Amino acid sequence: MRARDKAAVSALRSTLAALDNAEAVPVDEAALRGVALEQSPVGAGATEAARRELSEHSVAEIVRAEATERLEVAAQLTAPAHADRVARLRAEAAVLLRFLDGAGTLRAQ
Repeated sequence: MRARDKAAVSALRSTLAALDNAEAVPVDEAALRGVALEQSPVGAGATEAARRELSEHSVAEIVRAEATERLEVAAQLTAPAHADRVARLRAEAAVLLRFLDGAGTLRAQ
């Protein structure tokens, strides 16, 4: 990816962050209440939790949601002062939509 393609870099970074968040495991209620120090796990990686694996369909839905969000915000910005931001949002949405095929699933680039 060329460093000068700011729209693509911005869209892909935020979408990767959204995917990373979607892979996070939910915190259980016991963890929210706290565990006594003597019952805490010890050692390197003892508190690590396995990440969720997203299906291709889930990944495509997240990519589509990120693109849709950009297009919706762009549609709401009607003032001429926002023209640059609208163009950037539409360019970012176009980058993300290029990763989806006609059936709405991910395709190899």
